Amino acid sequence: MQEDEDSGEFAYDGPSKSQRKRDADAAQALGTRLIGLKEVELKALDLPEPLFDAILLAKRITSRGGLARQRQYIGKLMRQLDLAPIEAALGEKSRVHALEAERHKRLESWRVRLLTEGPKAIDELLKWCPEADRKSLRALIDKATGAKVDPASREAASRELFRTLRGLFDSISR
Repeated sequence: MQEDEDSGEFAYDGPSKSQRKRDADAAQALGTRLIGLKEVELKALDLPEPLFDAILLAKRITSRGGLARQRQYIGKLMRQLDLAPIEAALGEKSRVHALEAERHKRLESWRVRLLTEGPKAIDELLKWCPEADRKSLRALIDKATGAKVDPASREAASRELFRTLRGLFDSISR
């Protein structure tokens, strides 16, 4: 607080009460996100021990009221920290997860294309992955789509086709 020279009143220079409330809510919301993480992921964040212990305790609480109080306590502990590194780490984790999901969708679409289009899709795939073995791909496709093959074998061949595609695309990205 500083005294205003003209009026003799005190003026507050810090954040407003509303801003402090928003900051507290943001810290508590971030704490709730941390409760949802696995213990290994929490250890990677290198949180202070009291906060880490409070989060682990929150994971074990089953009472709705008790969990609400624990979230508030976690929020209180988090207000004493710089939240930027924690938010950055969670943002990076989300980005990596999104990239992995996108890669999985791309591989799945290639698998579906190979199963539905057959030789035409194999030719297209060989343009992207010249090291792919046409005969083994064709054999997997035939086994996965064959009417005379039992359903369990078709499913196994379909999964094997996906793993083969993943291996091919991994070799390209290296």
